[in-house]
Amino acid sequence: MPRTESEAKSSGFTMISGCGHANFLGKRYMKNNDPAVILIYDVNGYIAGIQAGLPTTLSNGYPPANLKNHPLVQDGDKFYMTAYFVSPDSICTHGRTAGQFSSQGTGTDLYIQNSTDPMASIRIPHQESAIGSTAWVKGHCFPAMGVHYWYAATLDMSCDNFFPVFLLYNGGVLNAFGWAFQADLSSSRFEHPTTSSFAAFMNPVPQCLYNAGKLSTLHIYLNGNPQTDLICN
Repeated sequence: MPRTESEAKSSGFTMISGCGHANFLGKRYMKNNDPAVILIYDVNGYIAGIQAGLPTTLSNGYPPANLKNHPLVQDGDKFYMTAYFVSPDSICTHGRTAGQFSSQGTGTDLYIQNSTDPMASIRIPHQESAIGSTAWVKGHCFPAMGVHYWYAATLDMSCDNFFPVFLLYNGGVLNAFGWAFQADLSSSRFEHPTTSSFAAFMNPVPQCLYNAGKLSTLHIYLNGNPQTDLICN
């Protein structure tokens, strides 16, 4: 994915909103009218986050009421799931300098927007050792992905409470994250794991997922080469 605004433009991405949006930060870019991947840039044009958009008219009624605007924020005819790679308070103010982008790369931290207020986004622990004091539940390690964590996942939970974000750690460090939506989304960017594969990356597997219909997932890697860098030990 292009990590600067100029690269995004040359790759065919077009801006759908700029700084000043009521619910989201940064300059948001989409390609080919596909909301599965919306890239977010700071005021200086450096990568600052990513979004996925879902139609508000899905046939199964997803998302359930308690996930609307928490974390799936409605704007127009879509619900958006948003993550930021730098401190939210910097994105539309001073942004990053060329030197900071060169030394920091894609970002400094991972923040998940969990309400209509992007400034209240949740910072994800960079070290796996710090995740134990949170509600994230350790799943399994999957080759070329990492050790999965799912928020407050239990065997007998209601899928109305299934948080659509997972984290991935490798070597004790956050290396990726992703979305997991209970809907059959058509973009080619989404994967659709079968129910028989759930136990390979979840522990426990919420039983409701077996009857929830097709799952659409998307992995977002923060390292350079997941196929060779991420090996389960």
